[in-house]
Amino acid sequence: MRIGLLTEGGYPYVNGEPGLWCDRLVRGLEQHEFDVYAITRGEHQEAEGWVPLPPQVGRVRTASLWDAEDDGVVYGRRTRRRFAGYYGDLAAILCATVPEEASCRAETAASRADATGARDRFAHEADRFANALYGLAELARDEGGLPRALRSETAVRVLESACRAPGAHRSVRGARVPDLLTVVARLERLLRPLSLDWYEDDGLGAVDLCHAASGGTAALPGLLARHFCEVPLLVTEYGVRLRAHYLTEPDSSPSIRFLLAAFHGRLAAETYRRAALITPGNAHARRWQERCGADRAKLRTVHPGMDATPFAEAGESPECADPHTLVWVGRVEPAKDLVSLLHAFAEIRKDEPKARLRIVGGPCGPEGAAYLAHCKALAAQLFPDEADGPHAVGSNPVSFEEIGGPELPSRADAYASGALVVLSSVVEGFPAGLVEAMFCGRATVSTDVGAVVEAIGGTGLVVPPRNPRALAEACVALLRDPERRARLGAAARARALELFTVEQNVAAFHGIYLDILSRTPARRVVLDDTGEPLPFSVPAEAHVPGRWSDTTTRAVARGGPAWATDAPVRATTRTSDTDDGPGAGTSPSATGGGRAAVPVSATDGARGGLPVSVPEGARAAVAVPAVEGGGAAASVSVAEGVRAAASVSATEGAR
Repeated sequence: MRIGLLTEGGYPYVNGEPGLWCDRLVRGLEQHEFDVYAITRGEHQEAEGWVPLPPQVGRVRTASLWDAEDDGVVYGRRTRRRFAGYYGDLAAILCATVPEEASCRAETAASRADATGARDRFAHEADRFANALYGLAELARDEGGLPRALRSETAVRVLESACRAPGAHRSVRGARVPDLLTVVARLERLLRPLSLDWYEDDGLGAVDLCHAASGGTAALPGLLARHFCEVPLLVTEYGVRLRAHYLTEPDSSPSIRFLLAAFHGRLAAETYRRAALITPGNAHARRWQERCGADRAKLRTVHPGMDATPFAEAGESPECADPHTLVWVGRVEPAKDLVSLLHAFAEIRKDEPKARLRIVGGPCGPEGAAYLAHCKALAAQLFPDEADGPHAVGSNPVSFEEIGGPELPSRADAYASGALVVLSSVVEGFPAGLVEAMFCGRATVSTDVGAVVEAIGGTGLVVPPRNPRALAEACVALLRDPERRARLGAAARARALELFTVEQNVAAFHGIYLDILSRTPARRVVLDDTGEPLPFSVPAEAHVPGRWSDTTTRAVARGGPAWATDAPVRATTRTSDTDDGPGAGTSPSATGGGRAAVPVSATDGARGGLPVSVPEGARAAVAVPAVEGGGAAASVSVAEGVRAAASVSATEGAR
């Protein structure tokens, strides 16, 4: 099959962990073709270039979010009015006070009528957000682009009116002009994929499946490909964008934080609603997705795949580690809380004077460099240089090192140098460094954040974050018990090799690709090498009308089968309603006066149905076979003046 891989800030560029994960996936699925659609975040990323691409990558198309693009498109009066309408709906939804999705699902003391009203309101506003989003996309397709309009004075005035309107959230009522300008500029960058020319038949319309490597902006092209070309969408998230927004916008004004959080939350809910399947990388991300409105029936947890080969030698020889050395490996930044680690190590030294701490990693940006300097100063203050005698050179028990030096040429060497690996973070997604330590067969002491507990299972010790005393006690317990360290390290290595390898990740996504395509109607006739239609290229699900999970009996008129026409036709066409289910659609040819053939469908537990042709001017009753465990029957009356062949879907509990 042909996969459209959608990335942001990662593959095929050389930097970034998402790029490494995607590269492993593409290389592991060599039986498929991949078209990569990449969105870049900065000029520096583009300057570093691409990784070597495997032959299964057919094309690469890129777009940037960091530059100030001017499409030069000038709208007329009617088009400006149309833009203001869509953008106004979008702004009104972002400014509104929204009922929590979780409260709509949970059982509370509120009356059933109130709960139903809140749920209906949430669904109505979700549909309104989707209509505004796709309306802007269609406007961009008709007029040639949106960047200038999204940064125009019209956009600022529309957003200001929404903030001042009755019912707006109190956080946005006091938004100042600088706040409005900031939000408008940020929304323009987030909505820039709406103006791309990727959604034609020679672009994403030619792929069989869109796979978004993250949510947010990367998933937006997948939503539009589904809207314009009916391409199914798969979304993979190892970190939810709404959570990242909360962590990275602490210094913004309340109005900016609220409006951008509302946009990320609404976009996430729309993405989850339209996706065929959602694959969180861990249970922590899965809980965030459910909180943002994801349907549990669509969720399939797929742990990230990591290459265990570089760590095999260290994992097979755990006895080579220094029994008194603790190792921390990662990017130096405030979220890693090295200050608490240094204070914990001061407590460890009181009980274990021979203990040493190696902090291995470089700073992440200017903030990380400043934090590293602060940690070095603190280490010098807590641990003055010590010497064995009056004629020896003193040394500090805490060392700050980086990968690539003569002592630590690789990450595997860093983990192998110590008997115990420590993680002290206060914020963490999926702890990739912890899994690497598990590959090396090392016991671990970690703080209980993110997906740490899910990753290590029972193969390491977990303590509360920002608690140096608890961290020190756990480390001392393992330093004094080498047999327990060995048992935990062996169990950790076995767990990592079972759950977190590239092979299990690739096999899981291969099965998911086939699962989605097997339930998706074929959108075009597939020909073999001789030019003949490929057998079974149009699955049986292509003929099932309506939602798969709908328990109501429904008859939908559709066009005839493809084999009954001279020229190839589309298996399905988009309907005017919001049905998500595979095969939903109504053929234009099946309108008043025409003949239509509707195939029979039987959902869960039902046994078949019988197509009945009704002549013009007649009424007919169609008996439906009873479902298992019941003897009920149903009848359908067909109005006079319609030529139709109708089918009835018998569901569980048919009346």
